[in-house]
Amino acid sequence: MEFLERFLWYPLDHLPFILIVLALAFTVHEFAHAYSAYKFGDPTARDQGRVTLNPMAHLDPLGTILLLIAGFGWAKPVPVVRSRFRYPRLMGIVVSAVGPISNLLLAFVGVAVYSLFAYTGWLEGASIGVRLAVSLFLNYLININVLLFIFNLIPLPPLDGYRIVEDLSPPGVRAKLDRYAQWGVLVFLLIVFIPDLRAVTLEPLFGLSTPIISRLFSLFGLSIVSN
Repeated sequence: MEFLERFLWYPLDHLPFILIVLALAFTVHEFAHAYSAYKFGDPTARDQGRVTLNPMAHLDPLGTILLLIAGFGWAKPVPVVRSRFRYPRLMGIVVSAVGPISNLLLAFVGVAVYSLFAYTGWLEGASIGVRLAVSLFLNYLININVLLFIFNLIPLPPLDGYRIVEDLSPPGVRAKLDRYAQWGVLVFLLIVFIPDLRAVTLEPLFGLSTPIISRLFSLFGLSIVSN
């Protein structure tokens, strides 16, 4: 077990909670993309069976494994043909944005449930094991979804933030972005895999999760809880 833990980003005994949260977070994220694209007039994702809350339709095995061992990962990208939208750029921005927003909403739901337990005391009569399990699940649900919200808004391909910037840009700028997109993917990979680059880019950015989570808790009159 100790040998296996060396290769995991998270504690081994927390793995069941992590897998459930990741399945939920990735599924809702990709469903949001697929459903909004379909409603805006592009049936591509629907035709490929992506307008569903079945995790098997969205999870990417390699992306999930990497998240467990490297702290980042991905699901299967939803195919979107923006030319089928009535207003391609505007609706493209919405389709890109709803994925990260769905993760923020999941975090909000986690905080709401935590607050419900805090105010009602429903778990006070439960065993220590049950209370610990619920606490771990909610903490991971909140923290991972806030991190995914932040991560996916980074303006580098293939993330949603890049698509939003692309749709916001004038045609000339957009053409240049498309031309250099492959280099953007390389920069993204370098940032993720090189510790020194990650330390001065992603880690400070992920530091934004604390004030975001604190703000979510304050909406329910609670202070932030420690991980």
